[in-house]
Amino acid sequence: MIDLIIRNANLPDGRKGIDIAIGKGRIVEVGPKLDVRANREIDATDRLATPPFVDSHFHMDSTLSYGQPRVNASGTLLEGIELWGELKPHLTVENIKARARELCHWAIARGTLAIRSHVDVSDDSLLAVNALLEIREAFKPYIDLQLVAFPQDGYFRHRGSAANLERALDMGVDVVGGIPHFERTMEQGAASVKALCELAAERGLLVDMHCDESDDPLSRHIETLSFHTQRLGLQNRVAGSHLTSMHSMDNYYVSKLMPLMAEARVHVVANPLINITLQGRHDTYPKRRGMTRVKELMQAGINVAFGHDALMDPWYSFGSYDMIEVAHMGLHVAQMTSVDQMRQVFAAVTTNGAKALGIENYGIEPGCNGDIVILQARDPQEALRLKPARLYVIRRGTIIAETSPVVSRLKLEDGTVEADFRWPKESN
Repeated sequence: MIDLIIRNANLPDGRKGIDIAIGKGRIVEVGPKLDVRANREIDATDRLATPPFVDSHFHMDSTLSYGQPRVNASGTLLEGIELWGELKPHLTVENIKARARELCHWAIARGTLAIRSHVDVSDDSLLAVNALLEIREAFKPYIDLQLVAFPQDGYFRHRGSAANLERALDMGVDVVGGIPHFERTMEQGAASVKALCELAAERGLLVDMHCDESDDPLSRHIETLSFHTQRLGLQNRVAGSHLTSMHSMDNYYVSKLMPLMAEARVHVVANPLINITLQGRHDTYPKRRGMTRVKELMQAGINVAFGHDALMDPWYSFGSYDMIEVAHMGLHVAQMTSVDQMRQVFAAVTTNGAKALGIENYGIEPGCNGDIVILQARDPQEALRLKPARLYVIRRGTIIAETSPVVSRLKLEDGTVEADFRWPKESN
């Protein structure tokens, strides 16, 4: 007798009528009509069972701080950074933990069980680092939380960032971060990429840099990041986040750049909700979309993942922490609306994110962790369209969140009718 069996589920790769057996926290068998008995059985007929959602780029230290100490009136990136600077003197460990704890509750409810959060190390007290290290430990049974030492005010631009970043790594922060386009000169930005990649290589750590979050086509730090990734043997361990300047770059230059990125095996993390909101602010019309070249990067064989980035904070006043909403925005901005492309977009918030974060034993195959989300939808396309309820969120074979199916009942003159937003209504 095993712990849990999910019966008759649809999988993201198109398989249908699949049973998933979980025992001792791991998937032990996957296939149709398994001859297995379990302590608990879930009927997933006509439902999509997916590995958990992955948020590959987030800022948990600032989340849910909307309106403190004021609202971002212009809605711009630079005012958001300025506003964060105003808020930092008022932060406490307990305040950061309370907001982060609430966000983790939202994440579990939404089936997002892996998060990479950047944490500001420009503050000499490292309040946010201390707070999020405690949150990481508290939610370890439920969420794989990676922390990135992020010099928000610039690695060289802010006098204490270099020392603070190393202190944060010594305290147990997982990943080396950077923000080269925010340094005072292009040369200092390139120098920060070199120094931070060398630090990561020395310590055996991963790298994730805010890179070229700009409309400036001459912001080309991803080229430098790819070079040092290759030089230092950091392939598959480095991510470039945002890369929004690529939407404005000359096509010939991009045709040279993408093969360099592919050769270095850097990951790319786009943030559709925030990129479409913050970029193109100096444009009248035509107005640039702002997101990096997701479709073309995928076609070049580069692993592209999506992040939520911000949520009700100095940069973004919306969000309910739904990674399907992120993917929904991403497919529209990237115009990825073929069936295969929609599956690729769904992968950007699941399997591609797991690759970028280096998560082991992720997926729905024997030997993988027993981590599964069952959606009120039949396939990835329907999930992207409906942004459906997460009926079950399962961590290591244990149900940690459950939502009743959402049903809308219309009271009409000729009786009660249920509005079913799935189409066609017949089961596939």
